[in-house]
Amino acid sequence: MKPTPEHNERIAKMTFSSVYPMYVDKVEKKGRTKSELHEVIEWLTGFDDKKRCELIDAKATFQEFFNEATLNPNASLIKGLICGYRIEELEYPITRQTRYLDKLVDELAKGRKMEKILRK
Repeated sequence: MKPTPEHNERIAKMTFSSVYPMYVDKVEKKGRTKSELHEVIEWLTGFDDKKRCELIDAKATFQEFFNEATLNPNASLIKGLICGYRIEELEYPITRQTRYLDKLVDELAKGRKMEKILRK
């Protein structure tokens, strides 16, 4: 499936603060911790707790969120399907980066070992 420009725009304008509680719920329901989620977010973006909280409080869009991120050099190793899209085929950077995060959260919720999630 190939995302439309409208889809890419919708993803870019979505706020991280609106999705973050869903990430927390998803991982905690599967027995993982908020701390592990934060580790995953920090690995991908470089954001420590303070910066992550600032972006949540500021209601940063995913466009703003990823514009401020220093993406992990190994992020391109994140591959596979998420929400019906093959991550490595996504051309629009913000959509691809958002799907990276979604994929990492899914892997965490599915019980994958942290070493594998963090592509070590």
